[in-house]
Amino acid sequence: MTSSASDTAPATTPMWTRRGTAAYRRISVALFLAGFATFSLLYGVQPLLPAIAQAFGVSPAESSLALSLSTGMLAFAILGAGAVSSAVARRPLMGASMCAAAVLNIVAALVPDWHALLVARAVAGFVLGGVPAVAMAYLAEEIEPPGLGLAMGLYVGGTAFGGMMGRIGISVLTEFMGWRAALICLGVIGLAAAAGFAALLPASRNFVPRRGQAWSDHVGHWAAHLRQPGLPRLFAIAGLLMGAFVTVYNYIGFRLVLPPYDLNQTQIGLIFTAYVFGIVSSAVAGALADRFGRWPVMVSGMVCMGAGLMLTCVTPLGGVVAGIVGLTFGFFVAHAVASGWVGRLAVGSKGHASSLYLLSYYLGSSVMGSVGGWFWGHGGWWPVAGFTLVLVGLALWSAWGLRRVDVARQPGATMGA
Repeated sequence: MTSSASDTAPATTPMWTRRGTAAYRRISVALFLAGFATFSLLYGVQPLLPAIAQAFGVSPAESSLALSLSTGMLAFAILGAGAVSSAVARRPLMGASMCAAAVLNIVAALVPDWHALLVARAVAGFVLGGVPAVAMAYLAEEIEPPGLGLAMGLYVGGTAFGGMMGRIGISVLTEFMGWRAALICLGVIGLAAAAGFAALLPASRNFVPRRGQAWSDHVGHWAAHLRQPGLPRLFAIAGLLMGAFVTVYNYIGFRLVLPPYDLNQTQIGLIFTAYVFGIVSSAVAGALADRFGRWPVMVSGMVCMGAGLMLTCVTPLGGVVAGIVGLTFGFFVAHAVASGWVGRLAVGSKGHASSLYLLSYYLGSSVMGSVGGWFWGHGGWWPVAGFTLVLVGLALWSAWGLRRVDVARQPGATMGA
């Protein structure tokens, strides 16, 4: 595969990119950068919520809107991006989305008004819709099925790395420069990641554009995926697990600034080094799923999340940190497997299937992340932990119905825009 190949060249017989080739490595690095930029720009404000609440005089639940509006807008933008991506080349759409989101992150840092900041964050979330669904579809279309799990795991690892570096870096910078300067630095880094992505990603070889489709056609594709065995359960799992994960990360900072911990901004930021375990677990989970099967690996991740959530309820700081590590490790195992499973299970219109998965994923982040603020305000950490354990339990119940879903299909049988 070369970068000069046409993004819109028809492909009746898939021209797969095989694991171990130079093209495979370029795709993996480029999509790692896409995941990094998306999550660092999206979630970089998360450790700043206590500082933002203080700066603008808003409550913890209100401050979470700086994140929830972004993820909520992203959730719905993904549907539109999935539809647009059926007619527009994959690489330019993702690159433009990354650049626009980085610029809007800088705008959010410069505006003086709370509501203006929320608008900038909401629009940034909207434009980021051009990355996640398209990235998943690109991988499912271009990577040979035996290597898809690892490639998807590396992409998810990029999201974990972006989430970690965005949170840690912005926490440290805020301690020395203030949160506004920290957000500007994050936007500049996002622009650099977009440039690297554009330089590395090979053009699609298996993407067939479908221009002039009516919205009724797109609705038909989404409806078909919702009727497909197994896919609705994967969509539900995405929303439930992401809701639990983001709720913990949204409000753990509010807990740790209080006695008996009394941590400062930098110390709270260092808690997010737990994302290292997400980077490792997502790549390992993809490879293990390719070898041993998706269901047992995904369920193991959910069980690990539940154990981590229970550990966060202990008083010693070491136990709380261990709980966050377990939650993070388990979440990225489950998410890496589930996201790759969508690409294998979907019959045709992979971009539409990916958009439905990510719609649920980011709606879970937006809605559950804000609802968690109510539990925090009405009882502290124990109600928050109980709420998130219920979400993980519901995800396990949804996963039970997937244990017999047959995803063994002929190579190329699921190709489509």
